[in-house]
Amino acid sequence: MNVLLIFGIAVCAFWVASRIYSRYLARWLGEDPARPTPAVERNDGRDYVPTRTSVVFAHHFSAIAGAGPILGPTMAILYGFVPAWLWIVLGGVFIGAVHDFTTLFVSMREGGKSMAEVARKTLGNTGFNLFIAFTIFMIVLLTSSFLSATSISLTSLWPLSKIGVREGETFLRTITRDGIVYGRIGGIASTSVIVITLCSPFLGWLIYKKRLKTILAYLLAAFICVGSVLLGIAHPLTLSSTQWMVIISVYVLFAAGAPVWMILQPRDFINVQILYGGIVLMIASLFSTGFGGLQVSAPGFNLQEGVQNLGLIWPMMFCTIACGAISGFHCLVGGGTTGKQLAKETDARKVGYNAMLLESVLAVCVLLAIGGAMNFADYKSIVWPTDPSVKSNPILGFSLAAGHLFNQGLGIPVALGTVFGILLVEGFVITTLDTAVRLNRYLFEELWTILFRKPQPLLRHYWVNSGLSVLLMWLLAFSNAFSTLWPIFGTANQLLAALSLLAVSAWLLFKKRKNTFVLVPAVFMIITTLASLAILLSNYIQKRNYVLMAADILLFILAAGVVWLSWNTFSHRHKQRV
Repeated sequence: MNVLLIFGIAVCAFWVASRIYSRYLARWLGEDPARPTPAVERNDGRDYVPTRTSVVFAHHFSAIAGAGPILGPTMAILYGFVPAWLWIVLGGVFIGAVHDFTTLFVSMREGGKSMAEVARKTLGNTGFNLFIAFTIFMIVLLTSSFLSATSISLTSLWPLSKIGVREGETFLRTITRDGIVYGRIGGIASTSVIVITLCSPFLGWLIYKKRLKTILAYLLAAFICVGSVLLGIAHPLTLSSTQWMVIISVYVLFAAGAPVWMILQPRDFINVQILYGGIVLMIASLFSTGFGGLQVSAPGFNLQEGVQNLGLIWPMMFCTIACGAISGFHCLVGGGTTGKQLAKETDARKVGYNAMLLESVLAVCVLLAIGGAMNFADYKSIVWPTDPSVKSNPILGFSLAAGHLFNQGLGIPVALGTVFGILLVEGFVITTLDTAVRLNRYLFEELWTILFRKPQPLLRHYWVNSGLSVLLMWLLAFSNAFSTLWPIFGTANQLLAALSLLAVSAWLLFKKRKNTFVLVPAVFMIITTLASLAILLSNYIQKRNYVLMAADILLFILAAGVVWLSWNTFSHRHKQRV
């Protein structure tokens, strides 16, 4: 089938959902444009900051997008194009966007509190404690997965012959191994990431201290993006994956404690230009190649290889596409940072629901790039290598697919398009890392108050809690391959989304509002993710991976506790009504 037709069907579904379904959700939730938000009421200049819709959307979208809607579809297309596309479209509209909007709205209504705090109100202190513990484990799995993926991709090499050029005909620096000339793709992205990071505080100062106009801020951010790439081409940085793990971990340790306006928001504002640009380039390329007759060449169904590498299509595919259809991490961003920045209550729908749909658009573009513009055998050799000594590199797999799509659609050299594809992922992986570590710092602070009646001042210190978050991230990433970490992260991520939907359902129940539109997705995702945990546990037992085995069992116990509390809550309210 033509790539443009497939893309058009998905976009139409998302547009209808944004225009119609999101408004029904807002009505059921009780949206009130005149009601002041926590950012307006508290406005402390650090965490609670009323922010322009365009800026907070950029922060929220870049924080939730990260590598998820790229890595998940890149891994899951192994099952075949059709099942992955269907789950992204239907899951994004009826589950993912519903989750993002409702959790953000409820967090805002509760004073910018996290979903754990919402669970305390609806499920009691035990529910709060279980949510805290579960979320900490999920974030450690998320950060370790992303750290592993980004450290590998920043060292990416690919044969020049597969890019279609010879040595001396490309701007890429080269290295020869076993008689094959490889282009150093990752080094350019490495320099660009560093330049963008160093420029972020300056842009933040201009926006929040000097009140720089939005249009000028966008232009300056675009200039920084282009300049960083040019500097990367001139001076690519080459380091080992282990060195990158250490460097990124140290950066995240410092960035997670800085005021949001200094690094978090301006870095997101810069990075989102790359993400917006990447989406525009992919869409333009899909239009060009679609009118040229480009068809999806990847198998429509490839269940045998998918099951062999990932497990049964249900539940494993539903958990592998961890952000393109639904993601529990999004509620952490909503309740951790975004809910404290919304200037109007109506912004929750514009930011929460629509940002998830845009993420689903990105996930569809990823599927089409890999399925239409890249040789499927090359895809499998990069993402699912049969040689045990070769590490899975899904970021490179997507980036090469994007490079070929840009080349076929817009005439952009494959090498340049591939570098842009890596940048499309890298900036947001690091942004997600510092956002996630900041959130985990908050959660550890809450955990100590649960475990100790009077926690020592040391346990409340930024360096202790951020340092613990970073250390756990690094240890897990260093000791496990990305392809091993991703399935359990995806499952934990989807399970957190299901538990959050249960908390929202209970909140609506207490408010005497309709909750079917969140309760049904919650039940479906609970069953799916618990089945996935059972399958993964069997695999970990066979491979004697005791660390992930223990994590799997603990996640199952914590989730079962939340489900039991939710069941008791709903049963009690039902008996009261009767």
